[in-house]
Amino acid sequence: MLHSIRISQGRAMLCSRYVKTYKYTVEREAGYPLFPSIFSSFNGLLASTMHVALLAARILAGHLNLANGFGVANTSLILFGNRLYALCESDLPYAVRLTSNGDIQTMGRHHFDQKLSEGMTAHPKIDPETGETFAFRYRAVPPFLTYFRFNADGTKHPDVPIFSMRRPSIIHDFAITKKYAIFVDIQLTLDPIKMITTGGSPVVFDPSKVTRIGVLPRYAVDESEMRWFNVPGLNILHTINAWDDDQEDDLDKDTIVLVAPNVLSPQYIFERWDLFRSSVEKMRINLKTGIVTRQPISVRNIEFGMINHAYVGKKNKFVYGSVPGETMLADDHSMPKCAGVVKLDLDVSSDGGESTVACRMYGPNCYGGEPFFVAREPENPNAKEDDGYVVSFVHDEKTGESRFLVMDAKSQQLDIVAVLKLPRRVPYGFHGLFVKESDLQKLY
Repeated sequence: MLHSIRISQGRAMLCSRYVKTYKYTVEREAGYPLFPSIFSSFNGLLASTMHVALLAARILAGHLNLANGFGVANTSLILFGNRLYALCESDLPYAVRLTSNGDIQTMGRHHFDQKLSEGMTAHPKIDPETGETFAFRYRAVPPFLTYFRFNADGTKHPDVPIFSMRRPSIIHDFAITKKYAIFVDIQLTLDPIKMITTGGSPVVFDPSKVTRIGVLPRYAVDESEMRWFNVPGLNILHTINAWDDDQEDDLDKDTIVLVAPNVLSPQYIFERWDLFRSSVEKMRINLKTGIVTRQPISVRNIEFGMINHAYVGKKNKFVYGSVPGETMLADDHSMPKCAGVVKLDLDVSSDGGESTVACRMYGPNCYGGEPFFVAREPENPNAKEDDGYVVSFVHDEKTGESRFLVMDAKSQQLDIVAVLKLPRRVPYGFHGLFVKESDLQKLY
């Protein structure tokens, strides 16, 4: 389900709508789940066997067509090529539209003129200067990783399969710089057979696997220049940003800086969110020497890091991250929940100190999801990087009240400057997006 707040002419309109995916349509008609979840599968061997048998029967009877996809379009949103998409990495993007009265309409599954036939990451990256979009997919069969990109108008370029990925791996997110695309082949692997034989999640933690960082030229047409660097103990679900280092030192001219939370408890991911722990690190990948150096920049447990999107792919100073609650998972075990937001200064961290420069906790029994940065003057090239607002949906589990918070991103305590009380609960979610009114008018 998508939730939107449209603020215009002093009024706010809340809308909540399911994305009318193929999965939503057929499962609503059937009255029960037909497709497994990567988080929990079907909870047991017997349940798994029964559901697989029922699924096969419906396919053979012509009641299901897997070619129509089985994604939920509930992970994130992106705007490019004058279209707004709801994303889930197991399926094609679904185009959605916001009407003038604030409603959300599903426009349909989008294949980009038949050039995209399989799933796409829920975390594509847009270069704010060129308007290009960069993306990838991972899957359980070769090629396990495929990279691709789009022009600013939404025209897709040919796939670049990465055959040097030797086994399936969970690659949920990646990063771009002006010259490179960066992937992290972590210790979480995919085992679909396990899901079928045990009814458990297909995601498996492999302690013997050595994590690798892969670096590919941004405009590569094949994988011939792909380079891999071993980085033991690094497990990244979400990246924050990356850039090409522009120092004058000859040894640093071919260096990439990557900032991301490193999950310190990968063996519990998707099973014990209450044990979740991550540490934001700044990594330097020296392409000349092959050496990767790592520096933790905060002692806090932080995930869902967000920046001013005008700085994607180039050096930035500030990061806004979620602080997981003591019980990170929602009561229905479906979504992570966070107790507050912190602001990190990456320049402070360069001196080896604690990088937290501002913090806003939501209060007792109050939790939210990923924060989002909204620039105060997005068209002003001279605006300060942190001149804007941090926004988030927050829910009070004791009173049942949901609010939309607007915080001053420049203030020392992320001061709350506006609060919208919502008429109903907005559940915890994953990733959001801010869309300017001028961009809404261009959607089709």
